[in-house]
Amino acid sequence: MAEVTFGKTVTLKQAVNLICTNPEIRFMLRGEPGIGKSSMLRAIADRLGYDHAYIDVPNMDLGDVAMPVIDHETRTTKYYPNARFKVHQGKPVVMMLDEFSKGADPVKNMLHPMLEKANPRLGDISLNSDNVVFLTGNLGSDGVGDNLKAHTKNRIVELTVAKPTSDEWIEWAMNSDIEPEVIAGVNRFPQVLASYTDGGQGDNPYIFNPRKPMGAFVSPRSLETASNIVRTRKQNDHESIIAALTGAIGESGARDMQAYIEFSDQLPTWEATIADPKNTRIPTSSGACAIVVFGAIARITKESITPFMTYLERFEPEWQSVFAINIAKTPTKQNIAFSCKAFADWVAKNQDLL
Repeated sequence: MAEVTFGKTVTLKQAVNLICTNPEIRFMLRGEPGIGKSSMLRAIADRLGYDHAYIDVPNMDLGDVAMPVIDHETRTTKYYPNARFKVHQGKPVVMMLDEFSKGADPVKNMLHPMLEKANPRLGDISLNSDNVVFLTGNLGSDGVGDNLKAHTKNRIVELTVAKPTSDEWIEWAMNSDIEPEVIAGVNRFPQVLASYTDGGQGDNPYIFNPRKPMGAFVSPRSLETASNIVRTRKQNDHESIIAALTGAIGESGARDMQAYIEFSDQLPTWEATIADPKNTRIPTSSGACAIVVFGAIARITKESITPFMTYLERFEPEWQSVFAINIAKTPTKQNIAFSCKAFADWVAKNQDLL
């Protein structure tokens, strides 16, 4: 029998699987700010093939949940739910009650019947038996105003969702159109995705820490924002980009990201690399090599992978293996790599690096 470790956290992927396989249970997902809890709504809906409804609980008033409507024939009233819940469509919906633990008590009371196992309902409308409802909130130690009463806690299953590690985030980022400069920065400085709940992070200048006065900080959410800023760097001046990055991921994160932007702007173009892989100059610094490797994974096609492998073989073995390992873990690029003879030949020759 496997050992049970009480209080253990779950990953985002594990939380998605628990919700999909236990649709009748109301899970409450707790985690640090910006780690991707809200992004699970679409992941769950896509997996189940359902529509989805995002419910921003702290910004709701009672009228945003349901309204009394007069039935003049019976001289009674009924509660009609707001259209945002999509329960009127008569088909299964995944509903996320986002930041439920920060909502006003009257709003939480109105939403409470949705948490019942027997005949869950919203207003006077019973929920479809296939509907999925889950809640999100922050850790109590985050100090951002989360509160649940005992009768609510007894109706839900609370899960602590772990902050993604740098490797987990990079795997996601390579499938999510994140700029290679940002991926390379996280690869070089994995501590940007450490958690304040881990030991020895008191002096980490990048991360959210409720024990310190905080401005901007690095999180999966703010890294995605940083990627959008980096993507527009050709359309803005250098000072504007650095100021925007500082506002997104903090001064320490922006300073490190600046170096990777400078590396990137000095590299040969992708077109030049593919056109003449044997003669196009190769970078010498580790930061520039990382940008080339992670950028290639995002750009590679069936037509370009063979010349890129020729170019890559001029790199240090470490970077060749980083490319091979990460492209093999990227679902959208696996088939391209595994069907390429040049890639297969490289794997056969370099199995000791993998």
